[in-house]
Amino acid sequence: MWKQLQRYRALDSETRKTFHHAALLLPVVKASLRLRGFKKTRESLEKRQSRGSAEPSETGLEAVLGISRMVRAAARYGFVRATCLEESLTLWHLLRKQGHGAKLRIGVRKRAQKFEAHAWVEHDGRALNQAEQMHRHYAAFESEFVEQGSEEI
Repeated sequence: MWKQLQRYRALDSETRKTFHHAALLLPVVKASLRLRGFKKTRESLEKRQSRGSAEPSETGLEAVLGISRMVRAAARYGFVRATCLEESLTLWHLLRKQGHGAKLRIGVRKRAQKFEAHAWVEHDGRALNQAEQMHRHYAAFESEFVEQGSEEI
């Protein structure tokens, strides 16, 4: 606990703000998915993106990776334990709200007679919120699930 507190205190104010935003948004996304489902949750996040969307304050991969680290930290140390879908929707929303390109990807696999699904976010073809190789074990759906006008799941 002490190490985490020291690392948190070493963050700059903008990075702390991103952590706080993610920590507050994760439980909202979790509740919304359970109560309203994927489609309505995604739509409400998209509406909030268009209201607050701006040019990225920092450009490049460093800013994107920083946001990803803070969402991962909030998922790990925040108020609730997040699933990959909850974490991915939160990361996707925060990236898009700050003007960064991001794609929500969902993949499936069958392992030992068990159907499994996994969600992750990509930026410029790179998986952000997980080990780079993990998503390669899933067959990703061809279309992105959050594109305007895409078919619904």
